[in-house]
Amino acid sequence: MARRVATDPARRLGVLVVDPGGPGGSAAEFALSRLFSPELRARFDIVGIDSRGTGKSLAIRCADLVADQPTTYPSDEAEFAALLRYNQDALAKCRARSGPIFDHADSALVAQDVDAVRQALGERKISYLGLSYGTVLGQAYAEKFGHRLRAMVLDSVVDHSADLRRFMGDRAAAVDDSFVEFVRWCDRTSSCGLHGKDVYAAWEAALVRADGEPLGRQRLIDSMYYALREPDWPWAAELITGTQTRSSVLSFEPNYESVRLAMVCQDFSLRIKDFGQYSRLRAEELRRSPIMRGSLVGHDEAAACVGVAGRPSNPPHRLDVRHAPKIMVLSARHDPVTPYDWAVSIHRQAPRNTALMTYEGWGHVAYPRSECTRGGVDAYLLDLTVPARSCPAVES
Repeated sequence: MARRVATDPARRLGVLVVDPGGPGGSAAEFALSRLFSPELRARFDIVGIDSRGTGKSLAIRCADLVADQPTTYPSDEAEFAALLRYNQDALAKCRARSGPIFDHADSALVAQDVDAVRQALGERKISYLGLSYGTVLGQAYAEKFGHRLRAMVLDSVVDHSADLRRFMGDRAAAVDDSFVEFVRWCDRTSSCGLHGKDVYAAWEAALVRADGEPLGRQRLIDSMYYALREPDWPWAAELITGTQTRSSVLSFEPNYESVRLAMVCQDFSLRIKDFGQYSRLRAEELRRSPIMRGSLVGHDEAAACVGVAGRPSNPPHRLDVRHAPKIMVLSARHDPVTPYDWAVSIHRQAPRNTALMTYEGWGHVAYPRSECTRGGVDAYLLDLTVPARSCPAVES
């Protein structure tokens, strides 16, 4: 755990617990980052708690066990069976290496850890800011300990009510939506390397060219996913034209590959039983995402959980935060990672206890996108002011 003490103790409002999501990101390091505004740093002790298996908490280290995983896009029964066998072997080895923590790292249990820290700090109530997968922890805390919340912000929300079909399909549709926004940017921006051209045709041609390179097509799709996530539209254009000058090494949260086995596979019902079910899910991905061929994160997390036995320990369900204060839900309308529809879904599940603020722009994680988004979150956390319904897009 790390705590950045309020710089203006005379005006201190209490503790703001923060989580960067991932899963796999260190909340302790996040608490000491530069993301938070000077006013938040002045009025709150900002506290980050490394979730079970992450950062400097008892680690789950299994990335090397899945480094040579067979294709996560099996084309027949044999390839699916190979993926299943490999995952089951890797899970058994990861569980043996990690010990009991491996089966006790879901978000509901981590929420109990957060409340234990609240008690240890002597705080009657806490405020919370969670980004991306940190919103799953936030939902769990609000359900279990809503009466201990002063305020909560869920930015780029992961809808914990999503079943397997929505988990993959909604994310697939979201990444195609972001690609369409990139095309619109190219059409109106003369500096785009594809300005005045048919971007969709150029993308298809780039995929065909990539087929001739080792891991070419999938690596190109994955790189485009990261470009849309930022968004970094000039890089997206360079990927298509083949003129990128920067490294295309892909990265995610530290220890993500390990922690997702213990956390995501227990927070969601991602149990693909056989090749027939996989084929139907894949067809739905391609139907909803004909441009990007599905979502990198949505597909890979479901594939990583193939072979996990039993029911999830923290299964998806309709949100119940009746004992929590008004929760601020924030999302970019064009987020390829956590679909905007998921933020809308959370608001619909708890209309009395949530307020939805939409950033009418692009990219994953909305809080730092503009003065409006930052100001809305800060005003809510500082004064409990219900935010405006929307913030205009800011094109960098």
